Amino acid sequence: MNTKLLDIIIAITIFISFPAVSFASEEAAATINSGDTAFMIIATAMVLIMTPALGLFYGGMERPKNMINILMMSVILMGITSVQWVLFGYSIAFGPTVGGFFGDTTFWGFNGVGVDPSPDYAPNLPHVLFSMFQMVFVMITPAIISGAVAGRMRFGAYVLLMIAWITLVYEPICHMVWAIGGFIGKMGALDFAGGTVVHISSGTSALVAALMIGKRRGISGVRPHNVPFMLLGGGLLWFGWLAFCGGCATVANGFSSLVIMNTNTAAGAGMLTWLLIEKLHHGKVTLLGAVTGAVAGLVGITPSCGFVTTLSSIAIGILTAPVCYIAIIFAKKKLGYDDALDAFGLHGVGGIWGALLTGVFCTTTVNKAGTDGLFYGNAAQLIPQLGGVLVTIVWAGVATFLILKVISIFTPLRATDEEEKQGMDLNQHGETAYSSL
Repeated sequence: MNTKLLDIIIAITIFISFPAVSFASEEAAATINSGDTAFMIIATAMVLIMTPALGLFYGGMERPKNMINILMMSVILMGITSVQWVLFGYSIAFGPTVGGFFGDTTFWGFNGVGVDPSPDYAPNLPHVLFSMFQMVFVMITPAIISGAVAGRMRFGAYVLLMIAWITLVYEPICHMVWAIGGFIGKMGALDFAGGTVVHISSGTSALVAALMIGKRRGISGVRPHNVPFMLLGGGLLWFGWLAFCGGCATVANGFSSLVIMNTNTAAGAGMLTWLLIEKLHHGKVTLLGAVTGAVAGLVGITPSCGFVTTLSSIAIGILTAPVCYIAIIFAKKKLGYDDALDAFGLHGVGGIWGALLTGVFCTTTVNKAGTDGLFYGNAAQLIPQLGGVLVTIVWAGVATFLILKVISIFTPLRATDEEEKQGMDLNQHGETAYSSL
């Protein structure tokens, strides 16, 4: 083609496009709050850090021969989610409802998701920013499942599980809880930052996966191989969790500040309670226990952080820690399942308990969009809370079972005896975390 003609075509295209782009930006500026937008950009980045942080947290507790594998189980989700969410995931989660269970195809390929506000969910923010904040939630949630199957699940099968799980479990449950017209939301269940959407869904699926794949071989007496890595990962999780919960307010004001304070306070209460239990049970306190207790408090406060007072957040941290401790130390041993890094014990059990405690401590004095709970004279709120828990458990449990059954038709789910003995790092990835291995 003649270069001069090509230049003319490009110039005409830019001329036609430019006014439309400028118009969209001016319209967006009329309603978008720059302070809220800056806050949510930072919150999105902080939550993004949580996915590799979970890998460090889990990796420190795993055996050294599986360190790379457990890190990859988290990191791969950053790639999968970044593409799937844009193609169709966001539309499943937040598109106009289809029967209250999932969204339609309105936002496929990010159609209509741009710099203009999101009128239905965040009129103060660019629609694309609201969507990206929700996307980083998707990244970390299925990574929690990796803690239950660590050390024996083939990486290829795990990737297939993650793609299917995000599409068939996370996004429909997200829609049911948070989307307009969602089934669980219409029941009246309260979940501010993901007790059902994140923790119960992943915790339930983690238990199902652990049971289906079976126990690890030769795990007697296994201890965390790198406690400082565990602390680094746990500390970054705590750091990101403040934005995980605070960002759900979608505004930079006193309310989001209260949510962040509640989140942090519950973590502290959970830590101290766990250490007290450890001291009474074993006579010593451990760094692993301190971080685990903090995570238990964080899981417990997640659904209620925007509905309760700060004093109630202390109670939630104190009450969640012993329930998770019992699930991890006693129930797992008694029932005989191998939840390698306690994904179900912390996230599943803690999420269920936190959802129910939301129905106890929620109050309209904190959030008029919520309701009063048992502690404020409304015991009936426990009914939709329990309903939301049960729907999430059934949906996540059945769907995960079916997904794994289908995957197993095409590829083995777990490594062979020899592969597991060698370590997942070498036989699945061809590299090791430590040069001496």
